[in-house]
Amino acid sequence: MITQGSIDQFLDQLAGAQPTPGGGSAAAIMGAMGAALVSMVCNVSFGKKGCESAEPQLRAILERSETLRRRLAGMVAEDIAAFDALMAAYKLPKASQEEKARRSQIIQASLRRATEVPLECARACAEVVELAQRVTAQGYRHVISDAGVGVAAADAALRSAALNVFINAPALEDKDFAQRATDEVERLSRACAADSAATYAAVRAKLEG
Repeated sequence: MITQGSIDQFLDQLAGAQPTPGGGSAAAIMGAMGAALVSMVCNVSFGKKGCESAEPQLRAILERSETLRRRLAGMVAEDIAAFDALMAAYKLPKASQEEKARRSQIIQASLRRATEVPLECARACAEVVELAQRVTAQGYRHVISDAGVGVAAADAALRSAALNVFINAPALEDKDFAQRATDEVERLSRACAADSAATYAAVRAKLEG
């Protein structure tokens, strides 16, 4: 698993001449970092003065943020597998009509998966943005800047994942699915941009208050 190596190893691979890991994997990692920061704010807040009444809500947030962190980290490998499968599909033989039909079918299946993975990533990141918003309101003030970093990471991850939907969806023959996918990530991007900006502003207000 690529996520089990060091940060330096991942960055070296990201910077290398191979197309994977690429932007989709980076989006998943950014989203996972956002979720991890939400978790950290929760964990630090437990037992702190002024946070006692919020502890049940913070524990629920922590449970969900950890689920999302694991899910997003797992999407790094899923993104690589989806892209590699698509590249392999384009290299299939096409000498006969049968080969052309089989190649086209496999390409379309691979394109769909290469669209589904970043769409799932965007959905998960939208949840992280929402959790960061909640933890900003309820978490310990002295780590509230970390909630701001978390929401910024999750919002950037969502928009990055959306780009991977936009690049793959137009080549799909299933135009209904392609339209639904692009509509959904556009809707998520708009909503989370507004929520992220509001959360960032709330964090700044708490830091300056």
